[in-house]
Amino acid sequence: MVWVAMALGRPVARLLLYPICLYFLAFSTRARSASSQYLSRVLGRKAGLADSFRHYHTFASILLDRVFLLNDQFSRFDVRIHGAKIIDELVTAGEGYVLLGAHFGSFEIVRSGGRARGLRVSMVMYEENARKVGAVLEAINPDLQTEIIALGRVDSILKVEAALARGEVVGMLADRTLKGGGTVSCRFLGEQARFPTGPLRIAIMLKRPIALMFGLYQGGNRYEIHIERFAAPKQSGSRERAPIIEQLLQRYAERLEYYCRLAPYNWFNFYDFWR
Repeated sequence: MVWVAMALGRPVARLLLYPICLYFLAFSTRARSASSQYLSRVLGRKAGLADSFRHYHTFASILLDRVFLLNDQFSRFDVRIHGAKIIDELVTAGEGYVLLGAHFGSFEIVRSGGRARGLRVSMVMYEENARKVGAVLEAINPDLQTEIIALGRVDSILKVEAALARGEVVGMLADRTLKGGGTVSCRFLGEQARFPTGPLRIAIMLKRPIALMFGLYQGGNRYEIHIERFAAPKQSGSRERAPIIEQLLQRYAERLEYYCRLAPYNWFNFYDFWR
């Protein structure tokens, strides 16, 4: 797909998304069931096959566009930025910031939009995901590999701290739990669901301000970037962190729900999130 996109162009590559999505709609039964469950919650009605197809196609479209964004072709997209003033303030202040996102819309459009305004963004992800993304970056734009920080290594937090000390923005996705990781139960789309404590724990431990980021795909070549201030952690002891994290995670879940209702086909956790 990378070769098709770069050699034949985006319109041809987008045509291939239809048979690809139909294939997964037919054969990925667990993901299709999870998609239907989520969409039924967020849409307030029973989701059908057409809804799941649109969900798959939105995901595929964003993955395809990542190829062009990683090749510094941000200008080919029609992007509206909500909260541009916040980005400009971050660039002017030169202060290390934590950006919390989700498996929602396109993080790459957020990163590219920030870079276009002079903001350097590094992405923190779990090691297996970092390895897979690293392989993709190697094929598309090797220069961007330094912007991925893998969690789970001895020096992971030191690398995060160093990036923040350089005045960079560090992005983390805070809506997927891992076995053995700390979680907090939050109300989300009408029912309790577990959210990971790790990303907020890192931000609070390093005493860095936090903003939220969401890159909504609106069809065709149109995106909307939403940036909003979220929290400014202060000095706190380990005993005080737990209630702060619980409170902030519930707020995070509420904001994620808001954006899910705003752009329901943009949330991409294709498994039973409430289980």
